[in-house]
Amino acid sequence: MGSTRGKESGILLAAQVVCIVLFGIFVEYDPAIAPRNNSTEAKQLTQATTAQFNNLYPFFQDVHVIVVIGIGLLLTFLKQYAYSSVAYNFLLTCYVIEWSVLVNGWFALIGTTETKIYINTKSLLDADFAAATVLISFCTVLGVTSPTQLTVMATIEVIFYNISFYVGVGIMEVVDVGGSMFVHGFAAFFGVGVARVLYREAQTRSDKEDSTYQSDITAMIGTLFLWLYWPSFNGSPAEGVGRQRAVVNTILSLSACVVTTFAISALINRKGKFEMVHVQNATLAGGVAMGANADLIVHPFGALLIGVAASISSSLGYSYLQPILTRRKLHDTCGVFNLHALPGMLGAFVSAIVISMATPDVYQESYSMVVRGDRTPALQAAYQIGGLLVSTAIALFGGVVTGLLLKLRVWDNLENDELFEDSIFWKTHDEPDDLSVEKIEMKE
Repeated sequence: MGSTRGKESGILLAAQVVCIVLFGIFVEYDPAIAPRNNSTEAKQLTQATTAQFNNLYPFFQDVHVIVVIGIGLLLTFLKQYAYSSVAYNFLLTCYVIEWSVLVNGWFALIGTTETKIYINTKSLLDADFAAATVLISFCTVLGVTSPTQLTVMATIEVIFYNISFYVGVGIMEVVDVGGSMFVHGFAAFFGVGVARVLYREAQTRSDKEDSTYQSDITAMIGTLFLWLYWPSFNGSPAEGVGRQRAVVNTILSLSACVVTTFAISALINRKGKFEMVHVQNATLAGGVAMGANADLIVHPFGALLIGVAASISSSLGYSYLQPILTRRKLHDTCGVFNLHALPGMLGAFVSAIVISMATPDVYQESYSMVVRGDRTPALQAAYQIGGLLVSTAIALFGGVVTGLLLKLRVWDNLENDELFEDSIFWKTHDEPDDLSVEKIEMKE
């Protein structure tokens, strides 16, 4: 192998051409940002949209930082796979933004008479959430898939992600503003489905699946970016006072999560020392668990409790559950199940409890955003659990189907000795460039 000039270059160029054509057919500017007349109504709409943009764009950029920098740097812990980790993260983000604008838009047209997808900042924010979902799944197969396989996986996952979101949020009206179920949970179970199908024993025996002091430091910088900007991830889809609650709740949960993770890490370690795998990952679990509860009134002490519970479940998962899963032929490179699936499920169950106690007196004007339609709080709580089950089922099914497709040899499957290795697809510093090779050949 060792070259992307063939299949991957062809797939990327073909995908870009297809996106350009489909954008030309289906996508238009939101009328509010491209007014077609100078009427008073058009001007007022433009002013309102400008105010909305000024309010939303900082949150959108924060989410952008999470997706491109936070996740990208967090994945650089593998000692011989840093180029691939951060660069494939970048590639997948940009590709999914384009592809998901289309797929998200098509799903949004269901049940309407519209034929065009109108794009604005909110559309791009939704695309970033789709990208985050794909990147979380990417973490499960980090180092064991080729760029071609990753591109195919991203293309398919965006479709299943939208199916899950359409059923869970669109039809069932599940409350999940920060994506505990439909981003983190879905991504984790989709990735687990792919990873289980692609499993081979060489993945667990490779001596390249390890970190160095320097690679762990770089990955830790990614953790810090994620920790800093996670409140925007949970808060950006919220509305009104719910957005401010989301920010407050997430910061409290993340803070308690970090404190608890350091304590649990030292308790778990036989020598009483902190473990970097916990600090890089489990410290973020509070943000995942808070997703479904971010704009709910969980009370400040409740936010702290959620962070503590998420930290404990994630830390124990990394130390005890992950080795069990590996022995069961599920190789999860980054421990996505521990960071996203376990806290995601925790968040879903907590949201059901909190919503079951909701009252109009407490939530006032935002009650209808918590308890949908004419449902009772108890019925909405049941829908929360149903949403978790639906998301998990669709994700596992989609992941297994995608994994079976990716096993086809046509997608540049890696050989056993090519796992967790940059030099297979990258020109590295210890590799002579073409000009140097020509000079050596001339001298000979």
